[in-house]
This record gives sequence, C-alpha cells and structure tokens, in this order.
Amino acid sequence: MDTNADPVYSRNVVEFVAVANEFCKYVEHASELKGDELLKILQRILPLMYLKASLLPQLEPFFEDGNEKFVTEADWTAINETLKEKFGTANDYLEVFDEKINETEGPVVASISENMADIYQDMKDFLLLYQTGTAEVMNDAVWECRMNFENFWGQKLVNLMRAIHKFIYSGEEIGKVEKEDEADDENRNTADWFITRRQKDLRGENQ
Repeated sequence: MDTNADPVYSRNVVEFVAVANEFCKYVEHASELKGDELLKILQRILPLMYLKASLLPQLEPFFEDGNEKFVTEADWTAINETLKEKFGTANDYLEVFDEKINETEGPVVASISENMADIYQDMKDFLLLYQTGTAEVMNDAVWECRMNFENFWGQKLVNLMRAIHKFIYSGEEIGKVEKEDEADDENRNTADWFITRRQKDLRGENQ
C-alpha cells in the first residue's frame, strides 16, 4: 500500500498525533508537576492542538459499529481528581459557552479538570486506535476525532484556553480547595463525561 497517498499518514495527521501524544503525556504525569507549571505548559500545547485538529482531513468511516474505547470511567475519574487537586482555586471558572447555559439564566461554573479529562479521553482513545497500524481503524479514528473536535471537545479546548489565560495573567496564586461535600459530588452533572458516546449519533447524521 502506498502510505504516502493515504490521508491517515498525511503530514497534518502525523503532526496532530504528535501534539495529542504530548498532551496526554503531561496529563498522565500531572501528579509530578506543580499546578501553575502545568497551566503554563497547557497554555502552549492547547492552541497548537486546536490548530492541528482543525487541519485533520475530512474522511468517511469504514465501519458501521463504533470505535473501540480504552479510557474507562475509573480512568476519567482519576485524571479529573488529580487535576482538580493540582489546579486548586484555579480550577473552577465561569463559562458562557457551555451547552448547559440554556438550562440556566446566566453563566455556569465550569471546571478545568473536567474539561481536561474529557479531552484526554478522546485523545487517548484516538492515539491507541491510530497506533494499531490498521488503515481502516486509523481512518475511523481520525474521522471520529475530527467529528468530536467540531462538535464537542473543540469548544471545551477553547474555553480552557480562555480560563487558563485569565489565571496566568491575573497574578493570582493557586490555593488549596477543601474537599467537596458528597452531596455536591452527587449533584454534579456527569452527562457529558464521555463525549465519544455520541459517536453513533454522528454516524447517523452522516448516513
């Protein structure tokens, strides 16, 4: 097979893979970094990841069934909890570009750690599928990643950049946050934890 002619091996895809891999690496090793240091790293990685995602080719899926998933709910929770502890008082911010805004009369409180965990889930699943080396699987991984970028995590990434920018240049220091009450945890909306569950909806729209 001529890999040079296959879009899954194109420069835009390979460069996106490299950035997504860096993003996942820093998220997975967040416990080894200080919160403000990690925010400054993300300030540089997130814009590049957005740019590279916008350049992914528009493909059509090979398979009717959804792609295999690797990141579990336990993985998501562990990432979220680690990041929430690292970011402390910098974690929560007011968001006006959120799908839940229609259910409220004003901005909603968003979480850097939750949005990061959502994006990580998609990036990690994408990378593991892409690394299979099977052209059809790689194709569908790129297709799904672009669809989710356009419809879900792309907006989350932009929201994160705004929140991170505000914190870095505010001169504030990250403080510790007391652990939330269990009642607050139970009331937290977790409906959009796994954004790639909407893949079947996207396939239906393309058919």
